[in-house]
Amino acid sequence: MAIGLGVIGMNPTNMGSTATLLKDVPDFKYELRAICAKRADVLEGYAAQIGVGFWTTDYQELVARDDIDVVAVYSPDHLHAEHCAAAIEAGKHVVCTKPMVTNLDDAKRLVELVREKGVKFLVGQTMRFDLQFQTMRRFFDDGELGEIMAAEAYYAHDLRDVYDFTPWRLQVPQDLMFGGVVHPVDILRCFLGDVEEVHAYGAKGKLTPEYPKMNNFFLNLKFINGQIARAMGLYDIVHPPMPMMQVSLYGTGGTMIGDFTDNKGGQVKLILDKMAAKEPLEMTCPPEIDTSVYGHGQTVIRYMRHFQNCLEEDLEPSPNAVDGAKSVAVGVAAWESIRTGQPVKVFNDF
Repeated sequence: MAIGLGVIGMNPTNMGSTATLLKDVPDFKYELRAICAKRADVLEGYAAQIGVGFWTTDYQELVARDDIDVVAVYSPDHLHAEHCAAAIEAGKHVVCTKPMVTNLDDAKRLVELVREKGVKFLVGQTMRFDLQFQTMRRFFDDGELGEIMAAEAYYAHDLRDVYDFTPWRLQVPQDLMFGGVVHPVDILRCFLGDVEEVHAYGAKGKLTPEYPKMNNFFLNLKFINGQIARAMGLYDIVHPPMPMMQVSLYGTGGTMIGDFTDNKGGQVKLILDKMAAKEPLEMTCPPEIDTSVYGHGQTVIRYMRHFQNCLEEDLEPSPNAVDGAKSVAVGVAAWESIRTGQPVKVFNDF
C-alpha cells in the first residue's frame, strides 16, 4: 500500500528537494502527493516539473488532506514547531529535518503531542545516516570499542555561500546553536546517551558582520553515564584544511574516528587494543553525489527507508521526538552557560 507523502519547505535548492528522489527508489512505497512552500511563482512550476498534482502556500491545506499519511518538514528552523504541531494534530506521521525545534517549550509540546496522537516522529539527523557514522555505529554495537570513556565531535562550515541561497538564515536569523551544533551533539548522544551538564563558550565571528548572533561555539559535556565529551561548532570561519564533520570515540578496547564533508565523502579510522599492529584500519567512503545541493540525497533515502520500516513494522523511529528534544535541551543549557559563565544542568525529563 502506498504511503502518501506531503512536503513542507520545497525550495528546489534546499534539503526538501531531496524528497523528489524517493520516487526513483524501487523498494519505497512513498508517493509524493502534495508540496508546500512560500513562493507560489516558484512552486507552481516546480510542482509541474516533478509531477506533483497538488501544491499550496498554506501548510494547513496540506496537512488536512486525507491522502497524506506522512508530512516531511523542511521549512526554516523557526517554523518547525508550528508545522510539526499542525501535522501531528491532524494525525499525520512526521519527518522533521534537524533541529526539531529551537526552544525548550516547543520541544516539550511536540513530545506531548506525539504521545497524545500516537503518531511516529523521526528527526532527520543526516549525520546518523551517513555511511561513515553508520559504520562507526556497527563497530560500537559489536562491542569492538569496549566501554566509551570520552568522545568529541565537531561541525565546521563556512556558511557565507550558504546564506546566498538560504537568505532566511540571515534575515530571521537562524540560531546556529540549534541549526548547527545540534549535529555534533546528536551524534554524541547517539553513542553516549543523555547529557547531564554543559559548560559552553560562544563568540561572534568577524567574517559576516550582518549576522547578529554568536556563531562559533565550544561545548564541554558531561554525560549521565559518566563520560566526558566536547562538541565544536564553527560557522563564521574560513573553512580549515580538515573535514567538515568528525566524530572521535575513545574506548577501553579501541579508538575510532570518522569524518564527512559535503559532496566529498570521508573516512573511518580504527585502532583496536587487541591488535598487535597499532597502525589504523582505514575505510574510505566515496562521495554520494546526487541532485541535492548538500549531497545528502542518499542519506535522506536511508532515513526515509528507516521510517518506512518503522511504519510497516510498528517500530519506534530513531532519532525520535524525545531524542530531538534532548538535543535541543543541550543547546538551551549551552546558551544559559554562555550567558552565566557557569556549567548548566540539562533538562532531560521528557
